[in-house]
Amino acid sequence: MRFYEYEAKAVLAKRGVPVARGGVAHSPDEAERIAREVGGEVVLKSQVLTGGRMKAGGVQFASTPEEARAHADAILRLEINGQSPRGVLVEAKSPVKKEFYAGVIYDAVAKLPVAIFSDMGGIDIEQVAEEHPEHVARAHFSTFQPFQEFRMKELVASLGVSGNELGALTRVMSKLAQTFLAHGLTLAEINPLAQLEDGSFIALDSHLDMEDEARDGQAALLAELGIGKEETRQARPPTPFEIRGAEVDASDHRGVAGRVVEFDGNLGCVIGAGGGSLTIFDALRKHGGRPANYCEIGGNPSVKKACGLTKLILSKPGVEKICVIMNVVSNTRVDIVARGVIKGVVESGYDPAEKIAIFRIPGSWEDEGFKILEKYGVDYCDRTVPMSEAARRAVEKVKAGA
Repeated sequence: MRFYEYEAKAVLAKRGVPVARGGVAHSPDEAERIAREVGGEVVLKSQVLTGGRMKAGGVQFASTPEEARAHADAILRLEINGQSPRGVLVEAKSPVKKEFYAGVIYDAVAKLPVAIFSDMGGIDIEQVAEEHPEHVARAHFSTFQPFQEFRMKELVASLGVSGNELGALTRVMSKLAQTFLAHGLTLAEINPLAQLEDGSFIALDSHLDMEDEARDGQAALLAELGIGKEETRQARPPTPFEIRGAEVDASDHRGVAGRVVEFDGNLGCVIGAGGGSLTIFDALRKHGGRPANYCEIGGNPSVKKACGLTKLILSKPGVEKICVIMNVVSNTRVDIVARGVIKGVVESGYDPAEKIAIFRIPGSWEDEGFKILEKYGVDYCDRTVPMSEAARRAVEKVKAGA
């Protein structure tokens, strides 16, 4: 899940990373009040979970509280990439001397977090890495051993930073890395990290993404920030469909049957495979299919949850058929998923034989599951049929209207 900028800065400030004075406003009057409290020039930034704010007019500068009010009024009415703003962040305008980049991401190959530092901030780090690789430094660090600040010092120093700047930037990088570890993040980024004219450093913009599985462990932080359990944030706020998916998943503690992402397609997906769900989704698209959703199912969900997820997917306008595809499962009973899916189809008023394009879940209790599918005339396949082939068959059935 992704944090809004004002939320990300609140998290960083709690860890000791310096941020600008200001606050988030939800009305023009509130923006004027914050600007008056800050004093001097301010910057107003639309709070959306997407990029392109500056180009769209979602970032404005104001010299007076009255001007801040007028800009806030315009920004709050402005949609950016189809998103309406959660609010407007009003902050003191900072006199910038130099811009840096500070970030931490997870390296899936090394299976370790990696800290990234650059003395060219304010632009995409990918562009800097491609065009000026000598200005980007990286350093992996352990998730098991106690955090070692000297690694961040070596990282910053490798780009020629020394003296007071080295000490200050080392502290910021260390706090950013510790924030990453403490809150189950997949991304912690400050860009730009600005050095002001007085030599101090401040986070001008920040992005934080949290691993979805970390939400339960971070419940206190999310509650403090006012983030509801139903907010399944991607690079945008959740749709009503996605919120209902989260409610289905939360309705029963057994297994997973949710984590729904909505798309504009005609083939509903009940998929899961311990990461293979992404492979299945890609296979459906490769064969010309138009998935109506992404989801994850597994961990032996109850009949109730599998039924609820199926009914949700079938309730989406434009869904012609559904496919049920998983890898070979050991901790999920095939018969339970089969019962739940068929129950969901029947309760939605459809014939399972017509509405289920393909059912491909081999594994525990598969013989019992296949007998249930045979009873309802559902087309199914066993482990001898690859997931990609099952995806192809599903797409062909939708295209044929059969």
